[in-house]
Amino acid sequence: MKKMLIYIGVVVGVIIVALLCYIAYLFLSYQRIADKQVLTPETNNQEVLTTDQRYRGMTFNIGYGAYTADYTFFMDGGKSSRAKDQATVEGNMTGVAETTTAIDPTISFFQEVDQDGDRSRHVNEVAFLQEQFPNNSSVYAQNYQSAYLFYPFLDPIGQATSGLVTLAKSDITEAIRYSLPIETNFNKFFDLDRAFSVSHIPVSNGKELIAINVHLSAYTDDPVVQEAQINKLYDVMTQSYQAGHYVLVGGDFNHDMLGDSPTIFNTTAERHSWDQPFPESTLPEGFTIPKGTIAEDAIPTTRKLDIPYEPGVSYVSVLDGFMVSDNISVQAVAVHDGGFAYSDHNPVVIDFKLNEQ
Repeated sequence: MKKMLIYIGVVVGVIIVALLCYIAYLFLSYQRIADKQVLTPETNNQEVLTTDQRYRGMTFNIGYGAYTADYTFFMDGGKSSRAKDQATVEGNMTGVAETTTAIDPTISFFQEVDQDGDRSRHVNEVAFLQEQFPNNSSVYAQNYQSAYLFYPFLDPIGQATSGLVTLAKSDITEAIRYSLPIETNFNKFFDLDRAFSVSHIPVSNGKELIAINVHLSAYTDDPVVQEAQINKLYDVMTQSYQAGHYVLVGGDFNHDMLGDSPTIFNTTAERHSWDQPFPESTLPEGFTIPKGTIAEDAIPTTRKLDIPYEPGVSYVSVLDGFMVSDNISVQAVAVHDGGFAYSDHNPVVIDFKLNEQ
């Protein structure tokens, strides 16, 4: 009996030491990327935009290529943490590329693009997009390089290096990555680092189109953090607008961009941390959130990953979209219905013109 107790004590001790070592590893390996990081665009197109010409933008959170329509995710109450296999990721990325080709955007904003990751089966999705669209200039802004997350214990999500990719059928002369405020407690290991990228695209009248690619936090309940993230984004938008430039912001805002998605999609009125109504009344002067026919079409941009996608049953919302400055004329905004075949998001498309100034 005594030997058994000693054995149990040793096992418990080893587990405690291992746990403490792992926690130390998480904290020691954690390091945020510096704010205002200068990025180097891959310039494959020298086209200069012009005024009064119709252009198209697209924003698409590709869910690091893991999410098929039947996929469920552990942080939403589902089961899985990683893509099924490499072939699934490659198939989803091919679907993303084909969808993008069909939409034919001038400017594309992609979120949750893994450069490497256990969850995405080590497919370099940044290189994949750049190779699929060789005539587009591109900018990659890394959101984070996470430590190995040993959770869920039976199928850990692992390590990931992930970020934002912006493509343009035009020149991109410069780009900057801005870090967003995040929680400083233990939650920072799960909601990970957040950022937005700012790409400068020349216009023939001497101005620039400032293309901002953003992905706000999903799993924070802290309203102070949410407000701080939005305000930092606003600051950069306002500075660019006041300098006389055109500003187009595209991304996953992790807020209900319609404000009343539960009514439109006939879902439960109970909200999550990631679909609170966007505080549209706080938008800086000169900016709007164009909604086009999204409400009338009733096509969602995202689904909750607690169950496989089932139209009319799954919880859905509109988290993705655009903000535009008032020197841009919006022609149309709509959600492209992909049936969540290649991601837990559907892309949103905007047609616009740059006004003469």
